Amino acid sequence: MAAALANPDCPDLARVPLTTAPLDPACSAPPLPPGPCPVCPRLAVEFEPWRQAGYWKAQHQRAIEREALLRKENEQLRAQLRLREQQLFGRKTETSAATTPTATTPLDASSRRPRGQQRGHKGPCRRDYSHLPAVLEEREIPGTECCCGRCGRPFAPVSGTEDSTILEIEVKAHRRLIRRHRYRPTCDCGVHPGIVTAPPAPRVIPKSILGVSLLVEFLMDKYLSYRPTYRLLADLQTHELDLSLGTVTDALQRLLPLFEPVYETLANHSRQQPLWHGDETRWLVFATVEGKVGFRWYLWVFHAAEVVVFVLAQGRAHDVPEDYLGPQAAGILVVDRYKAYQAINQVKTGLIVLAFCWAHVRRDFVTLARTWPDQDGWALGWVERIGQLYRLNDERCAVQEEPARFAVADGRLREAVTAFGAQGESELSDPELHPARQKVLESLGNHWTGLTVFVEHPEVPMDNNTAERAQRGPVVGRKNYYGSGAVWSGRLAAMMFSLLQTLCLWELNPRAWLTAYLTACAEAGGAPPAEVERFMPWHMSEEDRRRWSLAGVKDDENTS
Repeated sequence: MAAALANPDCPDLARVPLTTAPLDPACSAPPLPPGPCPVCPRLAVEFEPWRQAGYWKAQHQRAIEREALLRKENEQLRAQLRLREQQLFGRKTETSAATTPTATTPLDASSRRPRGQQRGHKGPCRRDYSHLPAVLEEREIPGTECCCGRCGRPFAPVSGTEDSTILEIEVKAHRRLIRRHRYRPTCDCGVHPGIVTAPPAPRVIPKSILGVSLLVEFLMDKYLSYRPTYRLLADLQTHELDLSLGTVTDALQRLLPLFEPVYETLANHSRQQPLWHGDETRWLVFATVEGKVGFRWYLWVFHAAEVVVFVLAQGRAHDVPEDYLGPQAAGILVVDRYKAYQAINQVKTGLIVLAFCWAHVRRDFVTLARTWPDQDGWALGWVERIGQLYRLNDERCAVQEEPARFAVADGRLREAVTAFGAQGESELSDPELHPARQKVLESLGNHWTGLTVFVEHPEVPMDNNTAERAQRGPVVGRKNYYGSGAVWSGRLAAMMFSLLQTLCLWELNPRAWLTAYLTACAEAGGAPPAEVERFMPWHMSEEDRRRWSLAGVKDDENTS
């Protein structure tokens, strides 16, 4: 037994051993440190060093944990700062090192020209302008120069000419001076008791001085070229035509009822389509509306194979596509990962299937590579695998009409998609996975069902770039003229965006179509024509299609 301390000042201390061992020999707990009896008044003094050691050890552990947390937050803030700097100052393209030629896609650098037409590629076709009217100019050598410079004898004319073409355009404002002739009846029938006057010229807008060509110019410039109206008026002034902005604004407002039947026809045809591309962007409407806070509205687009429709709405919730498509809508909707699409009632009931965009998945990995430099190699590896899925899907779509080759290409694509998903699940199960990797892979897994819709439906594209390209023009207009100043103006913008993009989708000349339609409205007394359907591309006669087709498209077909 350990020796006991002899302390005359503390009788109880004599009974406390210097060391205290566990009573149970099998106990693995360390022996208690030497110390006084718990009832001894010297307890605090004797145990102060151990208390201080335990306290500072706990403080040290807390400091280590706090330092690790701050280091993690610092890395996240640095990543966010790199992302904001890239968004503000960096290149807008998402092209990265993963898209450059690799061992899987060999490319002989010596066979590629640094610029210009590449070897082995079909060159552009020469354009044909023979459909344009020709103004003949005769060029002759002046009489004093039409002779030999040495002997002075004149040149003799020969047959034939050396012809060349120079393209010119002439824009000239003019007035249509309408003179309505008057007649006096020469009979006594009494049917025409007074002077008989020729009927007035048809006008799109009654009593307006603006003709069809000017109205078409306003619509084309604002809703197809996305320029503000005052710029067009400044350009017209250079052609000696001075119009007030109020006159043009009033004319646009009075055109709204003429295009409402066209818009309804486009929307009805859109709802019957089996596949849509959906997207939305903000659109400012500087008007006070009851129950609406602020001026931020949203311009939704629904792009189908035969028609493009824009919908202007006050909000960005799921009720906008839900109400537009209708309760009986059924098909596939290609969208981004915005949560409102998943809350659509037709999606919940299974009538509409959502196909998510792979371009947004690729963007996740590209963003990760830009914001986390130490994860660059890992992220770009995933970008390369996504590119491989695109290539395999393109190869499959190219042989859809050949069942044997399609089966082989389809099998390769399915194997690649399965391996892609399996690798994501495998890496996500790693407990020490980097937080940035975990966030991207979790998003991939949460949307995997919608990302693989294209596998079973080859007609469905892998991305939603179609809708985003359709929104690009209105976004340019929003930046140029800040949206709309009134609700009617926003409605007209949605109508014209829908109409003009649908016409371009069918390769029709918007100027020729608008001229024909507004002329029909003028002949109807400033009202929509009775048969709006005949102006729709899917109901159009072959004669109208040829008359309103784009000249450039016809030229390319003739020269190819």
